[in-house]
Amino acid sequence: MTRQAAARQAAARQAATRRDGPQAGAGRESRDGLREFYENPAVPVASGDARSRRQAVMLARALGPVRSGAPPATVLDIGCGDGSAAAVAAGFLPGHRIVGVDWSQDALRRAAARVPYAVRGELSGGGLPFAAGSADAVLFSEVIEHLVDPDAALDELRRVLRPGGHLMLSTPNLAAWYNRGLLLAGVQPVFSEVSMRGIHGRPGSQVVGHLRLYTARALRGFLPACGFEVVRIAGAPYHDVPRPLRPLDRAACRLPSLASVLLVHARRRRE
Repeated sequence: MTRQAAARQAAARQAATRRDGPQAGAGRESRDGLREFYENPAVPVASGDARSRRQAVMLARALGPVRSGAPPATVLDIGCGDGSAAAVAAGFLPGHRIVGVDWSQDALRRAAARVPYAVRGELSGGGLPFAAGSADAVLFSEVIEHLVDPDAALDELRRVLRPGGHLMLSTPNLAAWYNRGLLLAGVQPVFSEVSMRGIHGRPGSQVVGHLRLYTARALRGFLPACGFEVVRIAGAPYHDVPRPLRPLDRAACRLPSLASVLLVHARRRRE
């Protein structure tokens, strides 16, 4: 699934700042390997257009059109990568201000060709380069599953969002319809990984560095604990499902708890 460049940086930095007590020497070697993996541009980051379009439609409905005399909304795409998802969103958000945010200068150069604003920033370290409450919405597309510390990441997103601001989060669904069948058969679920070096015990051949996986039920509990109100959870198909199964995968989106990808619309709680 998708892992945008901000996820690479955040996970690598979060891993690099952890302390492992008496195993610190071995821990440093492990963290160096994690950093190298997440910064490798050969690791696939594409998630397919279906998720981007569905997420953009959800955000457009939440923000509405730019009102006469009112300033446009500021939308931050955290982990924008090459800006392709932000460009899709821009097509549904005429008049609003979309800012791509990434830690990688190379990614930002490519994003600059697709979005009018591209800013360097990261979730860890000193945090995002935005004032508290300065964003009306945040796109957080398939980043959270790559983070060592998702709690701290959501704290930072909550900081930059205004009260009542929108969070559009997407992530693979651990309880996708095919994963339920795979588990019953004793097979490792799709999207999960037991090694950073290879695939073991599940379908597929690409290691993409998922550290955490979520269900719709887990997100309904986790996000409120981080200061967000869940407005809606929808589903999106997975671009790598075998072609004969794609109609079934699209049909599963009608019941988000079974969908391949979870699309969450949440709002920062008003204090």
